[in-house]
Parts: sequence; C-alpha cells; structure tokens
Amino acid sequence: MKHITSFLILVAATVTCMAQQAKPATPPEFVTITDDPKLPRVLLMGDSVSIAYALEVRKLLVGVANVHRVPANCGSTKVALGSYGLVRWLQDPKEQWDVIHFNHGLHDLSYRFADDRDKNDKGDYASPSNGGHQNVPPGDYEKNLRQIIARLKQTGAKLIFASTTPVPESDAAKYVKDSELPYNEIAKKVMTEEGVTWNDLWSLVKPRQAELQGKRNVHFMPTGSSVMAKQVAETIRAALPRNNP
Repeated sequence: MKHITSFLILVAATVTCMAQQAKPATPPEFVTITDDPKLPRVLLMGDSVSIAYALEVRKLLVGVANVHRVPANCGSTKVALGSYGLVRWLQDPKEQWDVIHFNHGLHDLSYRFADDRDKNDKGDYASPSNGGHQNVPPGDYEKNLRQIIARLKQTGAKLIFASTTPVPESDAAKYVKDSELPYNEIAKKVMTEEGVTWNDLWSLVKPRQAELQGKRNVHFMPTGSSVMAKQVAETIRAALPRNNP
C-alpha cells in the first residue's frame, strides 16, 4: 500500500510539473512593470514590429520614464476598436499617461478572404489575385484612426504615431509590395489634423531596407529593430514633460 501511495504521489507531482511546463511564459515585452512614481508614464501600442523594439526602448529610457507595453499584438485599427482592443488595453478611464506611442497599418493593409481568414483551406494566402480584400480599406482606416485618437486623447497623453514600415515582396502573399504608401499618406494627414506627432519609421528604414529587414518579410532583423528603437526612444524623450531628466 505504501508503494502504491508513493507511486501516486510521484505521478501527481509529474503531472503538475508537466502542466507548469506546458503553461506558456509571458513574453518579456508584456511583463507588467512597477512604476517609479518620480518618472512620467509612457505606453507603447502596436503590432509585432513595435513588439520587437519595445524592450530596447524601455532600456534606452531607464531612469527617464516608466515604459509600459500593451500586452498584445494590437493588430489593425479594427481590432483596436473592437472588444479585444482599447476597451481592454485602457480599462481605467481615469488612468493617466504622459506619452502614448502607437501604430496601426500592417494589419489594415493585409489581405483577407470573405470569411476573414488570411489563408484558405489549401494554405494559400489571400491576395488581390484570388479574391482577397484588404482587411481595412483606406477610407475606413482614416475613420478608425480618428476614433482611436479620440480615445487616446482622453488619457491626457502626448500622442506619437509611427508610420507603417516598408512592405517588400513577401513570402506571405497577403502583403503586397508598397501597399503601405497610401496608408501612410492617410495616416500623416490624420495626424497633422489631429495634432499627433509623426514618427516616420518608414523614412528611417527604407534606405537601409535590404540591410535591416528580413528577406521577403515585413518583419525586421534585430539590427533593424534596434535602429527603430533608438528613434522611438528619442521621439518619446522629446515629448516628455520638460522637467523630466
């Protein structure tokens, strides 16, 4: 009986250990930070490109600002305005931020099928040649950006918008080369009219696209993320309250 009990305890411990190992760890970019009350508060919002530079931005602003990151890929403007978006990312209407740096674009311009999937049952990406449509058409993109800005302004923050980075010929056919250009034109117009600072990451990386961006991929190599992080940090620093270090 004693041996059976010991065996059952061992099995239970093994199962518990396996369950703990199976539980995915929180990505370091999404880990909640503890504020230094003497420093201003900064929030980063955006897609996977912004996730990739978030940790370095935080490092560059150590002792300057509390740099938080929305614990999610913020996706398209449609996502931001839906039940998964701002209503969850900014749950407390009284929460104050000094600076919010945000971007939306890559997920807006990407193609989807009529059922909203980016791939069909054959594994083919949606594209202009097989009945795909852009996830958020340009006209809706402008309207959505204005709604997002209206909500962000309620936080009292200085707002900074990052332009959408270059879209190359991609192995994921849902991304069409240069499709970011009209979206950036719309975004710049909106930001100018709404008094939002324009952080032109597109112009920063475009001349060095072959060096900084993955081949046939909208994402960037670590060197590319580092280059963007420096400009993001500098832009945020310039927007912080003047009495900040």
